[in-house]
Amino acid sequence: MNRPNILLTITDTQPTSFLGCYTGDDRGTPHLDALAARGTRFEQAYTTCPLCTPARAGLFTGQTPTRSGAFTNSQPLGQTVRNMGQYFTAAGYRSAYIGKWHLDGHDYFGDGCCPDGWDEAYWYDGKRYLLDLTPEQVKVWRTLYPWSSETFEKHEIDAAFTWAHRISDNALRFLSEQEQDDRPYLLVCSYDEPHHPFFCPPEYVARYEAEDAGWDIGPSAFDDLQNKPPHQQEWAEGPFGISGEPSGTFHNPAMMGCNAFVDEEIGRVLNKAQALADKTGQPTWIVHTSDHGDHMGTHRLRSKGATAYDANARVPLLVVSPEGGPAVQKSVVSLMDILPTLLDAAGIEAPACLDGRSFRPLVGNDDHEAERCAFLEFTRYEVGHDGFGGFLPMRALVHGDWKLVLNGLGTDELYHLGNDPDELRNLIEDPASAAERDRMHDRLLAWMDEHEDPWRGRMWEHRSWRRVPRNVWEHAAMRPVRLNGLQPPYFDYDTGRPTRGVAVQFEE
Repeated sequence: MNRPNILLTITDTQPTSFLGCYTGDDRGTPHLDALAARGTRFEQAYTTCPLCTPARAGLFTGQTPTRSGAFTNSQPLGQTVRNMGQYFTAAGYRSAYIGKWHLDGHDYFGDGCCPDGWDEAYWYDGKRYLLDLTPEQVKVWRTLYPWSSETFEKHEIDAAFTWAHRISDNALRFLSEQEQDDRPYLLVCSYDEPHHPFFCPPEYVARYEAEDAGWDIGPSAFDDLQNKPPHQQEWAEGPFGISGEPSGTFHNPAMMGCNAFVDEEIGRVLNKAQALADKTGQPTWIVHTSDHGDHMGTHRLRSKGATAYDANARVPLLVVSPEGGPAVQKSVVSLMDILPTLLDAAGIEAPACLDGRSFRPLVGNDDHEAERCAFLEFTRYEVGHDGFGGFLPMRALVHGDWKLVLNGLGTDELYHLGNDPDELRNLIEDPASAAERDRMHDRLLAWMDEHEDPWRGRMWEHRSWRRVPRNVWEHAAMRPVRLNGLQPPYFDYDTGRPTRGVAVQFEE
């Protein structure tokens, strides 16, 4: 098998509405739009959690955040959980990760230590970027305000100053050296942009500073949040909400400029990877996605957190492969599906422990796989952080046009995305939707059972609109952790014999 090279680019906090290929409008993203034009654009790709660390856990382990251990910000992956680099390095790939990691259990910047599975020579997390800056530059990066073209110009902020540019520089170095290496490569470029603090050269910000340069949000900007969860109403009244009369547009020139700037930086890497593929003739997979979106004023909310609204939870997913041409794919997929897909493309056997599944058959065509779904979860923003609502347990399921959101401590939500793409009408108590709601509820509970959600139980089964009869005090089948190649199988408590599957089944 001629194993393909793989380039994965990931941004932070980039809703689908930030890309021209999803909106049909100019978003300053010509490189990603061109990628979409020659590859597969997934219309219903969802994060595993609308928060940095757990979203990345789903992407880079193929497991739910709660099963991987990294269920909230600054939580580390479990010791027996393998990341993407470990799978590919063990299979003979030259694997490099450059940029924001956020999976080491440390702070936003990281601890500067390269995890197992990735090449130390290219590791460049936030801590290593900090170490490359002078104390004065660190102060400018983290505290400079306002984020305006005038301020950036005054402080002589250019591309070379930014983390994004240095990530791309390291990626170009990796790709240049790849010409002397016979191994296939896995290269991950993980950009912090367009996440705060929105640093980019002043000319990018200047594009959007005119008063009429905002992007139309649509009807969701005027959501009165009636019949919606109380925590959303509280959120709207706080510093990350829009409590006054909404404008109906998103206008953050620095974030919009940063979005255009990171497209330019990604374009530098895409061009180099394509030139290398043309020169060597090696098949190459190119994937772009983001960890989560941003409310950007929809539903009177800003930033990220405990909702499953599309602006917050739906992510761009663009895939170019040697196996097919341009396509628009409407099947529902998850960030958890990316690792199984890339393992599939590389001919690497996926272990039984993965919760995602390959969408390789969907790449390069518009065949709709109606039974695919996406599972989302949220627990809290961070163990050591009491902001952003605190403990707000949420579980959600997207299947076709339907989205069910269980808010453990508040009002649940049901939306029909086909009839209500702005998610304004909560159908959770609608008698005409009850049958579909209950079907979705059963499927969500079954997912939580099958995938060993540690918070499964009565909270999610007994809702104001439905009670699922189940006695959790009865003796239930044990669910041994599925094999991942790093740990031995579970031994049954009563027999001391190895088990497998999701029940007490003995190995022969």
